[in-house]
Amino acid sequence: MIIYGKNPIEEALNYERKIYEVFTSLSEHNPLIKKALSRDIKVTFLDKKTMNKRFEGSHQGIGANVQDYEYKSLEEVVNQEGRKLFLMLDSITDPHNLGAILRSAEAFGVTAIILPKDRSASLNATVVKVSAGAIEHVSLIEVVNLHQTMRTMKDHNIWVIGLDLDTDSTLEDVYVDTDLCLVLGNEGKGLRPLIKKTCDTLVKIPMNGKVNSLNVSVSAGVALYDVVSRRQG
Repeated sequence: MIIYGKNPIEEALNYERKIYEVFTSLSEHNPLIKKALSRDIKVTFLDKKTMNKRFEGSHQGIGANVQDYEYKSLEEVVNQEGRKLFLMLDSITDPHNLGAILRSAEAFGVTAIILPKDRSASLNATVVKVSAGAIEHVSLIEVVNLHQTMRTMKDHNIWVIGLDLDTDSTLEDVYVDTDLCLVLGNEGKGLRPLIKKTCDTLVKIPMNGKVNSLNVSVSAGVALYDVVSRRQG
């Protein structure tokens, strides 16, 4: 797949992801280019006009063709040792939101992000760029059926918490010293009815402002901070 931007490509190089070719308008003395060349990666130098045509968005003068990002199996991750914290994303279709959620997930040490095969933004260059390279360090799980996955998680004693506005309970009511899965819904419609019904409980983020909702990626960051900070407290 194609990715672009200094942070994503730096992380790909550091993580030793297979990189087939780097395209750049940067100098051969740039640290990223020097690192790519030291790994015997093919580097194609292009002028800025050609780079702008080939790569959309803020490419920062560098792009690359890299190995696709892989998914882990649900069974593999739920059976890992240690306290777990999952994010499950129900119909998050905006790649900017998905990328931002990946960045927060990496920052707060999320065990894995669970994505549905359908009704989800695909892992594309925009997601990778917005994640600022965090995608290299976050485990991803792709599933066919979120509802069935939720039932599987319950069988493994993982408490499934849905974030929703239509409840009186708040994040502060959640007991955090256990395995958790936070479920976030679509940017406009929220959680689908069956997903909402299958959650063990629904909570909302307490707010004092006149606008009663947050962007889903902001909600993810707030919720993760709350859980992680109370676990460490």
